[in-house]
Amino acid sequence: MKTTKSSYISKTVQELKPSGIRRFFDLAAGMEGVVSLGVGEPDFVTPWAVREAAINSLEQGYTSYTANAGLLELREEIAKYMKTQFDVEYSPKSEIIVTVGASEAIDIAMRAILDPGDEVIVVEPCFVSYAPMVTLAGGVAVTVQATKENDFKILPSQIEEAITDKTKAILICSPNNPTGTMLNKSELEKLSALAEKHDLLIIADEIYAELVYDEEYTSMAAINGMRERTLLVNGFSKGFAMTGWRLGFVCAPEEITSAMLKIHQYAMMCASTMAQYAALEALKTCRSDVDEMVKSYRRRRNFIVQSFNEIGLTCHVPGGAFYAFPSVASTGLSSQEFAEALLKQEGVAVVPGDVFGESGEGHIRCSYASSLEQLQEAIKRMKKFIDSL
Repeated sequence: MKTTKSSYISKTVQELKPSGIRRFFDLAAGMEGVVSLGVGEPDFVTPWAVREAAINSLEQGYTSYTANAGLLELREEIAKYMKTQFDVEYSPKSEIIVTVGASEAIDIAMRAILDPGDEVIVVEPCFVSYAPMVTLAGGVAVTVQATKENDFKILPSQIEEAITDKTKAILICSPNNPTGTMLNKSELEKLSALAEKHDLLIIADEIYAELVYDEEYTSMAAINGMRERTLLVNGFSKGFAMTGWRLGFVCAPEEITSAMLKIHQYAMMCASTMAQYAALEALKTCRSDVDEMVKSYRRRRNFIVQSFNEIGLTCHVPGGAFYAFPSVASTGLSSQEFAEALLKQEGVAVVPGDVFGESGEGHIRCSYASSLEQLQEAIKRMKKFIDSL
């Protein structure tokens, strides 16, 4: 039988655009001496106590499946962590699911709540997988653009204009990837008022909640009346330097977690057993490690933001995560043009801001989860590149 190449492929998948981040990683991979500010992961090695716990679990033969929702002991520890760190209470037995990274948590959240045609408001600039995950769940992603003029903080009026009778949820990430912008308690309260007014859910990606520098962090679920409307996504990748362990979790009211658990059971069975034992140790003993990483990131943030402004790339001060999002408008180049030319001429890899949404155009995402020495070298090369223009 003669067929065309794509005849067996879902139309939905055919229409998905590949990740704009990946293209620049692939370009950089073929070059020598590249200083990369592109990768969104900690440069710290996972704390030794965490690695040792995983090794011990293997030596003890803990290699079987866990409960679908995850080790009960780990869920109990997550519940304590959420109460202590974020002042939100969840039942470990019925309101917490351990997932394969925060990405799986977002995926099963979408699939659990969306019917075909339901709309999810997605605040951009944002992580590149949000809108595709809405689409793959049968929903419609309605993007709303946060702008440089407001330091990339979304205005409630912008959200309200996008709400229709098909809107099911609002997806936010605070601190934000790629801008580092963090919403404070007052700003979250304004969004929560909208959710209550229009009877909407909030999917809150709080994976960077540990990495905040100037203000106290407030979880959306801690806002009065929002615990029952919030699907809170978090994990161990960023704050505990455990990206490759692929371990996250989602907290939500029992009605929603029971729906998500059905999908998780069929799609994943359970998260990695060894990674779960490692995460248990991270929550029990690694608070000081997290605090030291945050101190280091704060120093790097201060250096890179000041440096960008000094070399002519206007940059707001990110309140959290480990990304700076400087403007390249002064160079006359688009985000893509700037990133490609910088990589080819000076061997510095950054991510063009437009891959995170329309309002990211004219900016680049630069991760400062690199050593200070690497950041200094990157700034030196970028200054040379800008001077050459």
